[in-house]
Amino acid sequence: MAVIDSSSSAAKKFGSITLAALALPGVCITPANADTPPEAAVVSFKVQGYNDWQPGLDRIKVTAPALYAMAPFAGVWSIETSLVQDSVSGASPRWHSSISSASNMQDRRTAADVKVSRYFDRATVGLRASTSTEDDYRSNAIALEARMSSADNNTTWMIGAGLTRDTINPTNELVVNEKKRVTDVMIGVTQAWTKNDLVQLNLSHVRGRGYFSDPYKLVDKRPRERDQTIALLRWNHFHEASETTFRTSYRYYSDTFGIRAHTLQTEWVKPLGDRFTITPSARYYTQRAANFYFDPIYDPVIGEPFPVGKPKFSSADTRLSSFGAITLGAKLDWRIDSRWSADVKYERYEQRSGWRLGGNGSPGIATFRAQIWQVGVTRTF
Repeated sequence: MAVIDSSSSAAKKFGSITLAALALPGVCITPANADTPPEAAVVSFKVQGYNDWQPGLDRIKVTAPALYAMAPFAGVWSIETSLVQDSVSGASPRWHSSISSASNMQDRRTAADVKVSRYFDRATVGLRASTSTEDDYRSNAIALEARMSSADNNTTWMIGAGLTRDTINPTNELVVNEKKRVTDVMIGVTQAWTKNDLVQLNLSHVRGRGYFSDPYKLVDKRPRERDQTIALLRWNHFHEASETTFRTSYRYYSDTFGIRAHTLQTEWVKPLGDRFTITPSARYYTQRAANFYFDPIYDPVIGEPFPVGKPKFSSADTRLSSFGAITLGAKLDWRIDSRWSADVKYERYEQRSGWRLGGNGSPGIATFRAQIWQVGVTRTF
């Protein structure tokens, strides 16, 4: 399993690797105004790719075509829909430096969602439903969000809530029809601080109950409850002299597993003439290990490592370990004409235990590297 960030709920399954890799924090802040319905329909097709590796081991490869469409109707309504299919192949993870990967895996995930929004004078209400299906995992979710703008449109308040229900049936039949239920709420505010500055603060709480263990790992027993708290602060600044927009963000994450994580990201959005825009980016992530994570020690005589004693919960999953990670990337946007646009994006990710902020990370973990790319084209109508 790719170790993109253990705090990402999308990183829980092989078939969700692409979403985990591509849905990184620090995306563009939406305008403060919440009450403007879209004026044109949009259709976008993108192909996303992901692969990761460790010393001496090429691991997971993912190719994911994605289709997105949005259309306004009746003047005050819009509908959005997307369809993504992940094709995953590769070796099962080397979850510790001393443990070699021994088996190959294939998986395919199909995910779809639809969102309907209603626009009012200074508010928007949206309802979203989504589904995701894999050989061993099924997820269904519904979410409701509302946005309201101030009279001068300089401030937007947001509140949202969601419910996800998952069913887990691993191919090794370690468990059958296990369930997981997740509810989450988020509140946020976006403020046009000055004519060149936009600030956003989001606070989220996620409450999960059910099966959180990894059935494909030899020693992995986790609590059946996981509460997560996330704070995200974003700041966009437009520098008039250079016509450059600087996007920065800080994200704090904590959960009842004991993980504490910090993410810093910055992007520079620079126009190149009238038709091109380039966006370099840099991101640093650091986390503390889960309370029940143990550093495995492989014994060539005894065999696979086990935790000392008989703890109630234990896991050697490196996603729960202590580490730091750096992501560098760039995106190029091309406005072909008034209707067509295209984009290409590339990111390189590297994770090391020694890069953890404030001290050494978990020992014995092999360096982990990944790359993510995306090519897309968009048409407005």
